Amino acid sequence: MKPRAATFLLCLALAFAACARSAGDRPPGALVVALESGPTNLDPRYATDADSERIAALVFDSLARPDRSFRPRPELAETWDTPDDRTLVFHLRRGVKFHDGRDLTAADVAYTYRSALDPQNRSPKRGVLRFIDSVEPEGAYVVRFRLAAPYAPFAEGLSLGIVPQGTPVDGSRLVGSGPFSLEEFRQGERVVLKANASYWNGAPRVSGLVFKIIPDAIVRVLEFRKGTVDLIQNYFEPDMLPWLEQHSRAAISSAQGTNFQYLGMNLEHPILRHREVREAIACAIDRDAIIRHILKDLAVPATGLLAPEHWAYEPAVAPIRFDPERAKQLLDEAGFPDPDGDGPLPRFKLSFKTTNLDLRKRIAEALKEQLARVGIELEVRGYEWGTFYADVKKGNFHLYSLEWIGVVDPDIYYHLFHSASVPPNGNNRGRYRNAEIDALLERGRSEMNVDDRRHIYGEVQRILARDLPYIPLWWWRNVAVMQPTLRGFELYPDGNLISLRKVSFAPPAG
Repeated sequence: MKPRAATFLLCLALAFAACARSAGDRPPGALVVALESGPTNLDPRYATDADSERIAALVFDSLARPDRSFRPRPELAETWDTPDDRTLVFHLRRGVKFHDGRDLTAADVAYTYRSALDPQNRSPKRGVLRFIDSVEPEGAYVVRFRLAAPYAPFAEGLSLGIVPQGTPVDGSRLVGSGPFSLEEFRQGERVVLKANASYWNGAPRVSGLVFKIIPDAIVRVLEFRKGTVDLIQNYFEPDMLPWLEQHSRAAISSAQGTNFQYLGMNLEHPILRHREVREAIACAIDRDAIIRHILKDLAVPATGLLAPEHWAYEPAVAPIRFDPERAKQLLDEAGFPDPDGDGPLPRFKLSFKTTNLDLRKRIAEALKEQLARVGIELEVRGYEWGTFYADVKKGNFHLYSLEWIGVVDPDIYYHLFHSASVPPNGNNRGRYRNAEIDALLERGRSEMNVDDRRHIYGEVQRILARDLPYIPLWWWRNVAVMQPTLRGFELYPDGNLISLRKVSFAPPAG
């Protein structure tokens, strides 16, 4: 038996007792979804982590919601007009009610946005909404937004969940108008939602949803096998999928996702500031081998931040080819020759920071082995999440790896690569500076024409593929493991769970 398989089976045996203890009550007709850590805040004005935003989207409707290509599609707003490049007028759907029976009107929309913009409320959504100069209701079902300046990424702000006028910011009364209402929220334990039988877009087909927080991946899998969990999306180690296929009746669905894994670098480092070194590192990484052997084909090699499903994706950017000989040549050209003629001495040493999660450590060790073949010694340093992320935000690293989730508007490039976005003003953690990129990104956020924006961001992607402030690794695939009686669950590229309003259970056979 292979060592990892034996370890996995031993862990399964040890986890049975914990699994039995963790089983919770299931309301009749409800669907149970297993999560790893769960949401931190379901108020749409404060929800920022992935689980919070995904669950909040089931409770709170928005003016519009991104489609599969990340273009805004109407939800509460049936239509909207742009009389000029600083004004947006939204015409609301009539007859929508909050879960407490109140009508949803323009006053509620205005209140939601004003409260998120109020500096005293300290909403993390204030950043993406900061270009709003005013929000004014015009009657019961029309609301007018006035922008301080033309700002194309404003479409990303349309997905803010709408709360009733007067809703406090302390999380004490969370009432929405979505397909489910919030019944219970025990942070770190579970979230219970109840189906909204009067939902304007059709009542859900299950009585409710239970999001069960199960931190241990093996316990999640065992609870699924026992039938106390109906659905797991992505929250399992790649090695567990073959075991589930052989030892359960799981229905497994997969589809290409848009979550982007990358290798980040400190461009102020005396070695990494050389573009040739960054390209050499990129050429030395065998993505296909890591994807095949470690990720079990749950990813595909990436060419950049935006996946092919995105409307602004640039297809002219070619994938990075695994070419160790090219990597050696580039290192020679950059002034870092092999000191020992293919001998044991490295050209130079770098550190790579990662988390202590088993999968991340295995990826790090694979990178270390691959870079060693071209003469780069990599020291892998593992940390618990809080320490690791704090160092990344402070720029205290040579190399690290993270992923971007749920990218909606290509203006994210401004926050990642504009010279003005060096922390604490943005997420340009590698300290990349390029005047040409700065000018393009400033044009991209003020240009309102979609075709012109696509051209601008295509050029941005081509320049970044040349300069490599990030080294693209892969786009993750989304995988759903479901009980065989579950029907109607649809995988979204960004891992959205909105299709849960359409799921149902098949009637018992016979």
